[in-house]
Amino acid sequence: MTTARSAGAPVGVYDSGVGGLSVLRHIRAQLPNEHLMYFADSGHAPYGDKTEAYVVERALIVADFLLRQGMKAFVVACNTATVAAIKAVRAKYPALPVVGVEPGLKPAAAATRNGKVGVLATARTLKGEKFLQLREQISEATRAEFLLQPAVGLVDEIEKGDLQAPAIHAMLEKYVAPLLEQGADTLVLGCTHYPFVQDGIERVLRAHDRDDIALIDTGDAVARQLGRLLAAGELLRQDGGATLRGYTTGEATALEHAFANLLDLHPPVEKVDV
Repeated sequence: MTTARSAGAPVGVYDSGVGGLSVLRHIRAQLPNEHLMYFADSGHAPYGDKTEAYVVERALIVADFLLRQGMKAFVVACNTATVAAIKAVRAKYPALPVVGVEPGLKPAAAATRNGKVGVLATARTLKGEKFLQLREQISEATRAEFLLQPAVGLVDEIEKGDLQAPAIHAMLEKYVAPLLEQGADTLVLGCTHYPFVQDGIERVLRAHDRDDIALIDTGDAVARQLGRLLAAGELLRQDGGATLRGYTTGEATALEHAFANLLDLHPPVEKVDV
C-alpha cells in the first residue's frame, strides 16, 4: 500500500486503549495545525499480557486501517506496542514516518542524582528485547541502575476512567513504594497511561516524604520527534482549522468519555471491526 505524502493528510496516533491520549495532548500542543486520528485498540486490550506476535499483528492491522484513512505519519503511542512491533511496522511501511514511545531511560539517567532510577511499566514492556537492550546500553554509558517494577493491572483500572478510584491509589502505593525503598530518586512513567495518574503518584511520594523524586514522561519528546520527521519530509501542515477524530475496536462511548474526561475534547468517534 502506498502511503499518503500530502501535508494536508492526517497523522495517526495509536494505543491499545486511552493511554495514548497523553501523547496526543502533547502533539496537539506542539503541532496545532495537524489533522489527527486517534485509534484505541480497546477491543483487544490490554496488551501487557499478550504475546509479542499478537501485538505485532495488531499494530500492523491498525497501521493498515489508518493508511486507508489517508494517514501521512504514524505515532505508536503505546510503550508495549513500540517495544514489540515498531520494527515490523517500519519494515512493512518503509516510506511511512513512524514515531514510537519508549520508557525515558536516557533522560532519567541524566536526571538522577544517586544513580538509582525506578521504572514503572507493563510486564510486557519490561520483558521486551528492545527495552532490555536500551536498559543495558544506557546502564553501561551512564552507570545508572534501573529498578524495574511491573504495574500489573494498573492500565485496566485507568481505562475504567475513574482516576481517583481507591483501587488505583492502592496499586500506586503497592508499585511505587518498593522503588522508593530501594532508593530511587527518579521515576520513569513507562506507559502512556501513567501520566493520567501522575497526581496519584505524587500523593504517594508525599506520603513517603519523597517530594524530591523526578518524574519522567516522554510524551513531549514524542511530539518533538514527530515534528522533526514531518518537517524533514515537507509534511508539516501550515494552515489552521485542524480536525480530530477517533476510532476504537471497543465501545465508542468509552472512547468518547475518555476524550471528554481526560482532555475535555468531544471529537467524533467511530467503532470499527478490524
